[in-house]
Amino acid sequence: MTETSQRPRPLRVLAAMSGGVDSAVAAARAAEAGHDVTGVHLALSANPQSFRTGARGCCTIEDSRDARRAADVIGIPFYVWDLAERFREDVVEDFIAEYEAGRTPNPCLRCNEKIKFAALLDKALALGFDAVCTGHYAQVIVNEDGTRELHRASDMAKDQSYVLGVLDDRQLAHALFPLGDTVTTKDEIRAEAELRGLAVAKKPDSHDICFIADGDTQGFLANRLGKAEGDIVDESGSVIGSHEGAFGFTIGQRKGLRIGTPAADGKPRYVLDISPVNNTVTVGPAASLDVSGLTAIKPRWCGAAPTGPGTYTAQLRAHGGETQVAAELVDGELEVTFTEPVRGVAPGQAIVLYDGTRVVGSATIATTTRATASV
Repeated sequence: MTETSQRPRPLRVLAAMSGGVDSAVAAARAAEAGHDVTGVHLALSANPQSFRTGARGCCTIEDSRDARRAADVIGIPFYVWDLAERFREDVVEDFIAEYEAGRTPNPCLRCNEKIKFAALLDKALALGFDAVCTGHYAQVIVNEDGTRELHRASDMAKDQSYVLGVLDDRQLAHALFPLGDTVTTKDEIRAEAELRGLAVAKKPDSHDICFIADGDTQGFLANRLGKAEGDIVDESGSVIGSHEGAFGFTIGQRKGLRIGTPAADGKPRYVLDISPVNNTVTVGPAASLDVSGLTAIKPRWCGAAPTGPGTYTAQLRAHGGETQVAAELVDGELEVTFTEPVRGVAPGQAIVLYDGTRVVGSATIATTTRATASV
C-alpha cells in the first residue's frame, strides 16, 4: 500500500515560481495544504529582457514581476535569487558543448538536475526548508517503508516525469509536485488560478528553450560557435550539398537541409548522422533512421539501480510516446534493445525507463544501432 507525498505535518516549502500559471497554482495549493510556503523566482539570465516581446521563455523581468504579484495574492513571502552564473555554466555551456560535439541535448533535464533540484535545493536545505515545490506534472509516492518513488502524473496528457527522470533519492525526498495527482485540463488550471485571483490565469505558456529569446537555436549556436562550412553527403559518401555548421542539424531533421540534388527515388531525405570530426552531415531515406538498440551513459536512478536484465517501457523525448525495451546495466552503461525499431533517436537525448507509471531512471544516449545498415 502506498500514499502520496502529502505529509501530515506542515513543511517549510520553497516554491519555485517562474511567473507562469502552473507554478503559481502549485504554490497556492501548497499554502492551502497548510505548509509554510515562501516563493522564489530564479533569475537565470545575466541580461533578461524587460518584456516578453521577443523573449519566448520564462526569464524576463516581466516574469519576475508576475511571480511576485502571484505571491502577494497567495499571501506568501517572495524573493528573487540570482542563479544566472550557475545556470550559464551548468545548462547553457553544456547545451553549446553538446551541439558542438554533434549531440542533441535536452536543457530542461539539465536544469532540473543541476539548478532546481541541486543549486536551489541545496540553498533551500541550508536555510532550513524541507522541500522545493514546482509546477511540474508528476507524482512522488511514499511507500510504507519510507522510500520514495517518482511516478507519472495522473493525467498522462500533461505528464512531465520525463524531464524529472534525472532526480535521485535525495532530491525526491525534498520534492513536492502539487499538480501531479489531479486530472485537470490546462483550462481548468487556468480557471482555478482565476478563482484564486491570480493574474497569470490567462498568461500564455512559455515555450521553446528559455535562454534562446527568439527561438532561433541555429542562430544562437552560430553566434557562439562561429560558422564552419562543411559537406552534406548521402549514404554512399557522395557530396550533395553544403552547410555552415554541423551543429545546426539534429538526427531526423527533414526541413532546412538545402540540398540541391534530389534523391533518386524522389522521396524526402533526413539527417542520419552528424560528424563534428570532419564537419560532415549525412542524409538518407526515412527507413535509415530506424534504430533497434542503443547504449546510454551517465545513468541516474530514482531509487535503487536495477540488477540484471529487465523489461521496461522507455520514453525518448519530452513529448514522445512509450516503447517496449529490454535493458541491462553493463559496466556502468545502459544497454537497451527495442522490441520494435524506433525512428530518429539522437545521441545526447535522454532515455527514461518506466516500470508501469514508476520512473526507474534515466541515462544519456551515447550510441545507437541502426535497424538497417549503419551510417
